Amino acid sequence: MKTMTLRILQQTMTDNPALRECEPAIVSVWESLLLCFRKGGKLLLCGNGGSASDCEHIVGELMKGFVLPRQLPDSVKARITAAWPEQGEYLSSHLQGALPAISLVSHTSLSTAFINDVAADMVYAQQVYGYGKPGDTLLALSTSGNAENVINAVRIAKICGMESIAITGSKGGVLAHLADNVIRLPAEKTYRIQEMTLAAYHCLCAMLEMEIFAPDDAVSL
Repeated sequence: MKTMTLRILQQTMTDNPALRECEPAIVSVWESLLLCFRKGGKLLLCGNGGSASDCEHIVGELMKGFVLPRQLPDSVKARITAAWPEQGEYLSSHLQGALPAISLVSHTSLSTAFINDVAADMVYAQQVYGYGKPGDTLLALSTSGNAENVINAVRIAKICGMESIAITGSKGGVLAHLADNVIRLPAEKTYRIQEMTLAAYHCLCAMLEMEIFAPDDAVSL
Protein backbone atom coordinates (compact mmCIF):
# COMPACT_ATOMS: atom_id res chain seq x y z
CA MET A 1 0.00 0.00 0.00
CA LYS A 2 1.37 3.41 -0.96
CA THR A 3 1.95 5.92 1.80
CA MET A 4 -0.65 8.31 0.39
CA THR A 5 -3.18 5.50 0.11
CA LEU A 6 -2.71 4.73 3.78
CA ARG A 7 -3.09 8.40 4.64
CA ILE A 8 -6.47 8.50 2.91
CA LEU A 9 -7.60 5.56 5.03
CA GLN A 10 -6.27 7.11 8.23
CA GLN A 11 -7.86 10.49 7.48
CA THR A 12 -11.21 8.82 6.84
CA MET A 13 -11.02 7.10 10.22
CA THR A 14 -10.07 10.37 11.92
CA ASP A 15 -12.95 12.24 10.29
CA ASN A 16 -15.43 9.40 10.86
CA PRO A 17 -14.58 7.72 14.19
CA ALA A 18 -17.64 5.45 13.98
CA LEU A 19 -16.05 3.73 10.99
CA ARG A 20 -12.98 2.57 12.93
CA GLU A 21 -14.55 -0.79 13.68
CA CYS A 22 -15.09 -1.25 9.92
CA GLU A 23 -11.48 -0.47 8.99
CA PRO A 24 -10.42 -4.13 8.46
CA ALA A 25 -13.48 -4.72 6.27
CA ILE A 26 -12.84 -1.57 4.25
CA VAL A 27 -9.24 -2.63 3.64
CA SER A 28 -10.38 -6.11 2.63
CA VAL A 29 -12.89 -4.68 0.15
CA TRP A 30 -10.24 -2.29 -1.20
CA GLU A 31 -7.84 -5.18 -1.77
CA SER A 32 -10.55 -7.16 -3.57
CA LEU A 33 -11.43 -4.24 -5.85
CA LEU A 34 -7.78 -3.44 -6.50
CA LEU A 35 -7.20 -7.01 -7.67
CA CYS A 36 -10.32 -6.88 -9.85
CA PHE A 37 -9.26 -3.72 -11.66
CA ARG A 38 -5.61 -4.72 -12.00
CA LYS A 39 -6.65 -7.98 -13.66
CA GLY A 40 -8.87 -6.16 -16.15
CA GLY A 41 -12.21 -6.81 -14.46
CA LYS A 42 -15.11 -4.42 -14.12
CA LEU A 43 -17.42 -3.46 -11.28
CA LEU A 44 -21.21 -3.80 -11.44
CA LEU A 45 -23.29 -1.99 -8.83
CA CYS A 46 -26.89 -2.31 -7.66
CA GLY A 47 -29.16 -0.99 -4.93
CA ASN A 48 -32.55 0.62 -4.34
CA GLY A 49 -33.63 4.15 -3.40
CA GLY A 50 -30.76 6.02 -1.78
CA SER A 51 -28.52 3.06 -2.50
CA ALA A 52 -29.36 3.41 -6.20
CA SER A 53 -28.13 7.00 -6.06
CA ASP A 54 -24.98 5.79 -4.35
CA CYS A 55 -24.37 3.35 -7.22
CA GLU A 56 -24.35 6.19 -9.73
CA HIS A 57 -22.22 8.33 -7.41
CA ILE A 58 -19.59 5.60 -7.10
CA VAL A 59 -19.45 5.14 -10.87
CA GLY A 60 -18.85 8.87 -11.21
CA GLU A 61 -15.84 8.68 -8.89
CA LEU A 62 -14.34 5.60 -10.59
CA MET A 63 -14.82 6.43 -14.27
CA LYS A 64 -13.05 9.82 -14.15
CA GLY A 65 -10.60 11.72 -11.99
CA PHE A 66 -11.71 11.94 -8.36
CA VAL A 67 -8.78 13.33 -6.34
CA LEU A 68 -6.06 12.90 -8.99
CA PRO A 69 -6.04 14.20 -12.60
CA ARG A 70 -5.41 10.70 -14.06
CA GLN A 71 -3.53 11.71 -17.20
CA LEU A 72 -3.27 9.13 -19.95
CA PRO A 73 -0.02 7.14 -20.30
CA ASP A 74 2.34 8.49 -22.96
CA SER A 75 1.93 5.26 -24.92
CA VAL A 76 -1.82 5.80 -25.20
CA LYS A 77 -1.35 9.46 -26.17
CA ALA A 78 1.04 8.38 -28.92
CA ARG A 79 -1.45 5.87 -30.32
CA ILE A 80 -4.21 8.48 -30.37
CA THR A 81 -1.98 11.04 -32.10
CA ALA A 82 -0.80 8.46 -34.64
CA ALA A 83 -4.40 7.58 -35.50
CA TRP A 84 -5.73 11.15 -35.49
CA PRO A 85 -2.85 13.63 -36.03
CA GLU A 86 -5.06 16.73 -36.20
CA GLN A 87 -7.29 15.86 -33.26
CA GLY A 88 -4.79 13.86 -31.22
CA GLU A 89 -3.82 16.59 -28.76
CA TYR A 90 -7.44 17.47 -28.02
CA LEU A 91 -8.53 13.86 -27.65
CA SER A 92 -5.60 12.99 -25.39
CA SER A 93 -5.99 16.04 -23.16
CA HIS A 94 -9.72 15.44 -22.66
CA LEU A 95 -9.55 11.76 -21.69
CA GLN A 96 -8.77 10.46 -18.21
CA GLY A 97 -7.81 7.12 -16.75
CA ALA A 98 -10.89 5.10 -15.81
CA LEU A 99 -11.78 2.20 -13.53
CA PRO A 100 -14.57 0.38 -15.42
CA ALA A 101 -17.82 0.46 -13.45
CA ILE A 102 -21.46 0.09 -14.50
CA SER A 103 -24.44 1.19 -12.41
CA LEU A 104 -27.19 -1.34 -13.07
CA VAL A 105 -29.81 1.06 -11.72
CA SER A 106 -29.29 3.45 -14.65
CA HIS A 107 -30.80 1.33 -17.44
CA THR A 108 -34.35 2.67 -17.31
CA SER A 109 -35.79 1.08 -20.44
CA LEU A 110 -34.37 -2.37 -19.71
CA SER A 111 -35.29 -2.21 -16.02
CA THR A 112 -38.88 -1.15 -16.55
CA ALA A 113 -39.40 -3.68 -19.34
CA PHE A 114 -38.00 -6.55 -17.26
CA ILE A 115 -39.92 -5.49 -14.15
CA ASN A 116 -43.16 -5.33 -16.15
CA ASP A 117 -42.65 -8.40 -18.36
CA VAL A 118 -40.79 -10.84 -16.12
CA ALA A 119 -40.13 -10.21 -12.40
CA ALA A 120 -39.20 -7.12 -10.41
CA ASP A 121 -37.02 -9.04 -7.95
CA MET A 122 -34.90 -10.46 -10.79
CA VAL A 123 -34.04 -7.28 -12.69
CA TYR A 124 -30.51 -6.88 -11.29
CA ALA A 125 -29.91 -10.61 -11.56
CA GLN A 126 -30.71 -10.41 -15.28
CA GLN A 127 -28.19 -7.61 -15.76
CA VAL A 128 -25.54 -9.45 -13.79
CA TYR A 129 -26.15 -12.53 -15.93
CA GLY A 130 -25.83 -10.47 -19.10
CA TYR A 131 -22.75 -8.45 -18.10
CA GLY A 132 -20.93 -10.54 -15.51
CA LYS A 133 -17.79 -12.51 -16.28
CA PRO A 134 -15.25 -14.32 -14.10
CA GLY A 135 -12.91 -11.69 -12.67
CA ASP A 136 -15.66 -9.06 -12.40
CA THR A 137 -17.07 -7.86 -9.08
CA LEU A 138 -20.59 -6.99 -7.95
CA LEU A 139 -21.06 -4.28 -5.32
CA ALA A 140 -24.45 -4.72 -3.65
CA LEU A 141 -25.79 -1.85 -1.54
CA SER A 142 -28.67 -2.40 0.89
CA THR A 143 -29.13 -0.66 4.22
CA SER A 144 -31.17 -3.60 5.53
CA GLY A 145 -29.25 -6.32 3.75
CA ASN A 146 -32.58 -7.89 2.80
CA ALA A 147 -33.51 -6.29 -0.54
CA GLU A 148 -34.61 -9.32 -2.57
CA ASN A 149 -33.60 -7.94 -5.98
CA VAL A 150 -30.12 -7.19 -4.64
CA ILE A 151 -29.86 -10.61 -2.97
CA ASN A 152 -30.80 -12.35 -6.22
CA ALA A 153 -28.13 -10.36 -8.05
CA VAL A 154 -25.51 -11.67 -5.62
CA ARG A 155 -26.75 -15.22 -6.08
CA ILE A 156 -26.36 -14.97 -9.85
CA ALA A 157 -22.97 -13.25 -9.51
CA LYS A 158 -21.70 -16.37 -7.79
CA ILE A 159 -22.92 -18.50 -10.69
CA CYS A 160 -21.09 -16.15 -13.08
CA GLY A 161 -17.80 -16.62 -11.23
CA MET A 162 -17.81 -13.08 -9.86
CA GLU A 163 -16.71 -11.77 -6.49
CA SER A 164 -19.44 -10.04 -4.48
CA ILE A 165 -19.19 -7.15 -2.03
CA ALA A 166 -21.98 -5.89 0.21
CA ILE A 167 -22.26 -2.61 2.10
CA THR A 168 -25.06 -2.74 4.63
CA GLY A 169 -26.08 -1.77 8.15
CA SER A 170 -25.13 -3.35 11.45
CA LYS A 171 -27.77 -6.08 11.24
CA GLY A 172 -26.35 -7.25 7.95
CA GLY A 173 -29.42 -9.16 6.81
CA VAL A 174 -29.13 -11.93 4.24
CA LEU A 175 -26.39 -10.11 2.33
CA ALA A 176 -23.99 -10.32 5.27
CA HIS A 177 -24.03 -14.11 4.98
CA LEU A 178 -24.16 -14.27 1.18
CA ALA A 179 -21.53 -11.83 -0.11
CA ASP A 180 -17.83 -12.67 -0.24
CA ASN A 181 -16.81 -9.36 1.36
CA VAL A 182 -19.03 -7.31 3.67
CA ILE A 183 -18.82 -3.87 5.24
CA ARG A 184 -21.35 -3.79 8.07
CA LEU A 185 -21.68 -0.16 9.04
CA PRO A 186 -22.33 0.48 12.76
CA ALA A 187 -25.82 1.98 12.44
CA GLU A 188 -29.41 0.76 12.27
CA LYS A 189 -31.36 3.79 11.07
CA THR A 190 -31.45 4.03 7.30
CA TYR A 191 -30.29 7.63 7.02
CA ARG A 192 -27.33 7.00 9.33
CA ILE A 193 -26.28 3.95 7.34
CA GLN A 194 -26.47 6.04 4.17
CA GLU A 195 -24.30 8.77 5.69
CA MET A 196 -21.65 6.21 6.64
CA THR A 197 -21.95 4.52 3.26
CA LEU A 198 -20.89 7.75 1.56
CA ALA A 199 -17.80 8.09 3.74
CA ALA A 200 -16.88 4.44 3.22
CA TYR A 201 -17.10 4.45 -0.57
CA HIS A 202 -15.40 7.82 -0.92
CA CYS A 203 -12.54 6.30 1.04
CA LEU A 204 -12.49 3.22 -1.21
CA CYS A 205 -12.60 5.27 -4.42
CA ALA A 206 -9.82 7.61 -3.29
CA MET A 207 -7.63 4.70 -2.14
CA LEU A 208 -8.12 2.84 -5.41
CA GLU A 209 -7.32 5.94 -7.42
CA MET A 210 -4.20 6.70 -5.42
CA GLU A 211 -2.90 3.15 -5.66
CA ILE A 212 -3.54 2.77 -9.39
CA PHE A 213 -2.99 6.25 -10.82
CA ALA A 214 -0.43 7.91 -8.52
CA PRO A 215 3.08 8.26 -10.00
CA ASP A 216 5.22 5.12 -9.91
CA ASP A 217 7.76 6.80 -7.64
CA ALA A 218 5.18 7.22 -4.85
CA VAL A 219 6.47 5.72 -1.61
CA SER A 220 5.00 2.31 -0.75
CA LEU A 221 4.74 0.42 2.52
